[in-house]
Parts: sequence; C-alpha cells; structure tokens
Amino acid sequence: MSALQPHIAACAALILPLVLAACAGGGARNAKESAPMFSAERVSEHRGDDDLLTAGLGLAGLRALAPPAFSQAQAPTVAELRRRAIWANWRGIADLAPGGGYGDLYGSTAAVPGREFSALATVPGASKPHRVLVQLPDSFDTRKRCVVVTASSGSRGIYGAISVAAAWGLPKGCAIAYTDKGAGTDYFDLDAGQGVRADGSVGARDSGLAFPPDAPVAATGIAFKHAHSGDNPEADWGRHVKQAAQYALHALDSALPRSAPFTFDNTRVIAVGISNGGGAVLRAAELDGDWLDAVVAGEPSVLAEGGRSLYDYSTEAALLMPCALLDPALAPLPQPPMTLQSAPLWTQRCASLKAAGLVEGDDAAAQARSAHARLQAQGWTDEALRAGALSVGFDLWRAVAVTYASAYGRYRVGEHPCGYGFSALNPDFSPRAASVAERAAWWADGSGIPPGAGVGIVDARAQPGADPAFVGLQCLRALWQGQGIDAERVRKGVAETRAGLPRAGLPVLVIHGRDDGLVPPAFSSAPYVRQAQAAGREVRYWQVRNAQHFDAFLGLPDYGARYVPLLPYVYEALDRVSAHLDSGAPLPADATVQTVPRGAGQPLSAASLAMPR
Repeated sequence: MSALQPHIAACAALILPLVLAACAGGGARNAKESAPMFSAERVSEHRGDDDLLTAGLGLAGLRALAPPAFSQAQAPTVAELRRRAIWANWRGIADLAPGGGYGDLYGSTAAVPGREFSALATVPGASKPHRVLVQLPDSFDTRKRCVVVTASSGSRGIYGAISVAAAWGLPKGCAIAYTDKGAGTDYFDLDAGQGVRADGSVGARDSGLAFPPDAPVAATGIAFKHAHSGDNPEADWGRHVKQAAQYALHALDSALPRSAPFTFDNTRVIAVGISNGGGAVLRAAELDGDWLDAVVAGEPSVLAEGGRSLYDYSTEAALLMPCALLDPALAPLPQPPMTLQSAPLWTQRCASLKAAGLVEGDDAAAQARSAHARLQAQGWTDEALRAGALSVGFDLWRAVAVTYASAYGRYRVGEHPCGYGFSALNPDFSPRAASVAERAAWWADGSGIPPGAGVGIVDARAQPGADPAFVGLQCLRALWQGQGIDAERVRKGVAETRAGLPRAGLPVLVIHGRDDGLVPPAFSSAPYVRQAQAAGREVRYWQVRNAQHFDAFLGLPDYGARYVPLLPYVYEALDRVSAHLDSGAPLPADATVQTVPRGAGQPLSAASLAMPR
C-alpha cells in the first residue's frame, strides 16, 4: 500500500490556477463562483495495491467480515485509516454478499489508480467546515471533462458515497467530488481534549482539527459535527454539494495545469446521492446558475410541499412502531437477528403507550392494533412498516431523533433540550472515558450518528424499568408537537430544510423503493416529484417495488429473499442521463418497476430486477 503523501506546495499550486480561472472569465465560473476558500489541503497518490475505488481491497477484501487491521491499534497510519474507512463505507451501503449480484449483474470494484485531493470548506454563515474530497483517476480524459459530485448518505464521513458515485464514475474516467455535507465522523473526545485531524488521525485541539467543538470547559463525553456544530447543516446541503463541485474544478486546475482552466462551462457535472445524499443533490438542483448538467437522487430524504419532515415521522416511529409491529396484520416481518429478542421490549412499549394515553386497548394485542392504526392514519403503508422493523431493532429511530433535534435547534455540547449526550458506555449504559484505541478508530469506523463505533447515547431521562427510553422519546416528540422555546427552535430548523424547485430544464431522475421503511416515499420523494412536475420541471420518477432502504442488509437471508437492491437503478439512471447529455437520447419515462424477489437461497438475476427499458 502506498503511503499518503501530503504536498505542502500543492496549496500554492491549487490557489494559482483558481485565480487564473477567475480572471479568464470562464462563463459561470467567475470570481463570485470561485469564492469558497479551502483550507487543510492535501494531495495523495493511490496506485498499485492502494487504488481509489477499493483501497486495494477488491471485491474479496470488501466482502471480508472483519475490517482491515491496523498495524498498531492505538496509532493507525493515515493509509490504514483511509483503507478501513473505504471498507466500512462500502459495506454500509452496498450489498456485496455472494449471490447479491454486485460485480456480476451491476457495479464495479475494478482497481482505479489516481490521486486524491482533500480540503475543508465553509459555506457562508456557517461556523464549522465540511469536508470535500476529489478523486482524480489517471484515466481522466481532458477532452471529455466529467465530474460526478456526490454527498454522503446518512451522516457518514467523506467516503460515504463511494459505492454510489465512484463505482459508476471512476471506471468511466470521471473525477468524483465528495462532501460530508456538514456531518461525518470528525468526533471529538471531550474528556481527552482530542479530535480528528484533516488526515483522519487523532490530535489535540490546537493541531488542525476538522471539527473543534464549542464546548464548556468542564464538558465530558463525545461531540460530533452533525449534532454539535451549531449550524443546522441540512439547511445548507445544496450549498455543500456546490462547493464540492467547485473544489473539483479547483483540484483539476492544479492537477492538469496544461488543460486549465476547468470551468462549469467546459466540464460536465452530474450530481448523484442516496438517502440524505439524495436530498442534498435535490437541494443543489434548486441553486441558481447553470453549473449542474443532471441530477440522480436515490431514496431521497427531502422535505417538499405535502410531505412530512424526517423529524416528524422519525419521532412518531420511535414511539409507536415497536408496539405496532406486534400486530399480526403485519406478519410475517423480515427477520433481522434481533427480532425475536425484541418482542418483550415491544410489548412493554405497548404498555407504556397505553399508560400515556397514546394507544387504546386492554392487552398488548389490542394496543398493537391501535398503534398500527395510528401509523396508518398518518400515511404509513404496511410495506414501510414491515421494512421499518430493521430501524426499530437497531434503535435507529431514536438515534436519528436525538441527533437531528440537536442539529435543527443548533444546540451545542451540553445544551440538548431533552438532556441527551454521547459517550463511550459501560455494559450498564453508564458513561465512561473512551480508550486510546477506540478514539483512534472513530474516523474510519463511525457512521456519523451514534450509537456505533464504540460511541453510545447517554439518556439523562432514562427511567428504571423495562422501557427506560420512553420518557426521553416523549420529550423528543414534544419538540415537534408541543409548545415552548425549544419546540419553536427545532421546528424553525426543520423549516429551513424545505426544498424548492429544481432549475428549469435541468434533467432530474428520482428513484425510490416502494417498501422503504426509513424514508417512506409517501413522505419524501412522491410529494417532491408532484411539486416539481406540476411546475413543469424535467423530473422523472422510478418507483421500485420490493425495494427498501438498506441494500447492505440484503446479506441477511430473509431480507435478500424478499427485497431487491436499489443501487442497480441508481447506476442505470446515471447511464440514462449520461446518454441524454451525450446524444440527446430522451429521458426515461416515469415507471413503477415490477421486480420479482429472488426467494430463499437463490442468486439475484437480471429478471428479478426488471430494469426499465
């Protein structure tokens, strides 16, 4: 594996072409467009056994159940951190299991040599930066200038969309521009006074950290950017994406000076993302200027007129869904590993809801029917509820609600209105100090939203008994439904994330699984598409039957048997918009894709996917 090679001189080399390009008057890329200032710039080479797409792991290495090992657990090298982050982000998004079709029916893990350029960028008005990174393959063709800009899904770190954007774009010779959109895995240990540097290694507060939090002197536990930046990053997701595209032009000018300047006029820019990343590219589509050529958004978390906000339905689900899943009308549920063990906890949730007057019925069966009916009345389909069992089992609804309440309200460390914090935890869920080895791995292993990677949620309102989280969940729900300064503050933050219309004439293709249980299309993509199409925008919509939110969990036998992956449709959509831009081929029509689940023990086939033609 080649070592990362930061070049100090690269900073000057990156700035000079940027200034020259601004003076050259390259259409859309004028001085105003070149305004972002980039800091902590680094350049590294990735060839041989350390390529851009898989860090030398290949498909077999990505399939390995154990992460790539560190030579020293307490002090991994920068190259080791990068490789492990790429492994974790591939496995967090794509279905790589044998028989799942990746590498056979769709997708690529072929080695792609090249260089990476990374930096920090800050949108106007924000107090904390977001990461931007550009992968430039050696096969980049200056005669066919192509940039694929993307945003991490969920709250993931900078490589969070590598299986979405890079797997399609790098083999075609496109540069890939990433943003972590103000979230990511730049955790800070308040007890040790240490956080993550721009290169992923751990250092003290004054050593060039990617996220130095604003925290009281006596604060303890762990801070992270999505929850504690004080910026409500989701309100700026579109601008994060545009700055990543601007950084791509900036890096290309430096890397290929004989072909500079690279501008939005002479370089094709296609935006793609899934989940939160899908919402981010749709927000980018509404920004002024002719800088984007096409957009592909998979299972987007987006708030449009007639939809429901993520915070609204996630707090609702966190309270009601565990009970509702006990209703036999929803059987059989998909079987993640923890479902059978969860039934007693779900029964207790029914009792808690009954005591709080939130459901009716004298026994668990009646209470489950009542919870189910309440969710249906709010627009939940049974398909979404069944798939949502995974999010219940992994405590994902609470994780989302806790972090997003902090972000929407712009709360800093120690200010969470429901008393939540984050820390390494003892077996009894009490907070403890993180170890050196845990801290060293956060940047590579974390998903950007605890619990995970040795970081858990500290619930100050937890009550002794069988349903300790219930009081805290009621507090989170009240921030949406209740009154008071904190509720108004959170709702104001949510309102700041509302999407507008994409630019007139911009090709946009939206893809969503009909069974999505984390970001139900009825709350997100469907109202967005209705709004855009009613306004005459060039938006197309593929609804994929038997597809839920998490391709990565299709390796679980029951999930693989009943659901198809969504990534093949994202790649196909990229092919279609690329052909449209190349030759004027018509954009695909709206479609409801009638897939055929592969069934137990069967490999995925092209017939199962029933790709639109």
